[in-house]
Amino acid sequence: MHDHASSWIPSAGHNGFSLDHLPYCAFLRPETGDTRLGVGIGEYVLDLRDLNERGLLSELSADTRAALHAPNLNSLAGLGPRAWLPLRRRLQYLLTAQGNGLIERETAKSLLSMGELRYQMPVSPGDYTDFYASIHHATHVGRLFRPQNPLLANYKYLPIAYHGRCSTLVPSGTPVPRPQGQMGPAEGPPQFAPSRRLDYELELGLIVGPGNDLGQPIGIAEAEAHIFGVCLVNDWSARDIQAWEYQPLGPFLGKNFATSLGCWVTPWAALEPYRVAAAARPPGDPKPLPYLDSRPNRERGGLDLQLEVWLETEKMRRQGHGPVRLCAVSTRELYWTPAQMIAHHTSNGCRLRPGDLLATGTVSGDTSDALGCLLELTQGGQNPIRLPGDESRAFLEAGDEVTLRGSARSPAGEMLVLGDCAGRIVN
Repeated sequence: MHDHASSWIPSAGHNGFSLDHLPYCAFLRPETGDTRLGVGIGEYVLDLRDLNERGLLSELSADTRAALHAPNLNSLAGLGPRAWLPLRRRLQYLLTAQGNGLIERETAKSLLSMGELRYQMPVSPGDYTDFYASIHHATHVGRLFRPQNPLLANYKYLPIAYHGRCSTLVPSGTPVPRPQGQMGPAEGPPQFAPSRRLDYELELGLIVGPGNDLGQPIGIAEAEAHIFGVCLVNDWSARDIQAWEYQPLGPFLGKNFATSLGCWVTPWAALEPYRVAAAARPPGDPKPLPYLDSRPNRERGGLDLQLEVWLETEKMRRQGHGPVRLCAVSTRELYWTPAQMIAHHTSNGCRLRPGDLLATGTVSGDTSDALGCLLELTQGGQNPIRLPGDESRAFLEAGDEVTLRGSARSPAGEMLVLGDCAGRIVN
């Protein structure tokens, strides 16, 4: 850990973007229009290509420096901890400077004001897998459709997941058009129409690092070396389209019309102070099979990140109410850990590649203020939520903007803030 006061940037740490965080992003360089990689520190973004061209990263490996000239983080993610950690230490040194005025002046030349930049997708995933790692979410949703048997027999033995669509992954702030699709009524043929049950899903995304060769599983002991970092994910869902189509093969058009990614990737190393034991399994639950179990995973496999959902409607914006918080929940509630997701995903020899996205699925707790989607929060639309200005919502309407937020506080009191993930429904 570093003392925030030791940075020569006064705002370092004030917004959760401290020396101990240093999240990555991809942004458009204003005067050239090309996409650059950056690191957030206080109110600034450090242009990594510019920093390298000034000779301040010359001690790093050639492949690390080359990766910093790419338009996204895929190449850097593929290099693994042997590249990530030296880069992180060098950046911390440059931003601390330890009284070296020359280094401070040269580094400062690569700083840009954070609020003046346009941000891009931080990675270009070749594959996207969405898990179902929250047992509370799985139970609440299962109870809506199978009151007597909410959890299927396999849930407590393996991390359930499905493959999403990369072509509709979009960066935070991208408008979300309402999808159309088939919806099945109680009786008669289905109709094709715009979705009336549009929903958000509060998720944490994992960005894959080096990955594996075909046929070579990643063991649970090595799994975390393949996590480059995390970001917030909103896997928008059309519940009426989904309900008609999902049997027997699962989600399809009800899910793949848009998935929003936060534009900031928090390095896995920055999460060390927020590591916790994996969620305790209740008495009677099966122990994980050996390939999904290890002592380090049991003792430190979880994360304690506080995630939130905020909603602002068009009317609330006009009347100046400001957004309201609909959910606050911790990722320590997840039944399956990141390492278990990777170990299971590759257990059959499936390849993971640098920049791939794995998401946790909706993160929910067991209380009414910790439900990560409207499907749970409104009990399938039966109990709409009340909002300021005499509004209510069962599902999302035109103009509604959903913002996901995340933060963590270490035992020492250090604060880390994940980059927001926002999207507005446009019709």
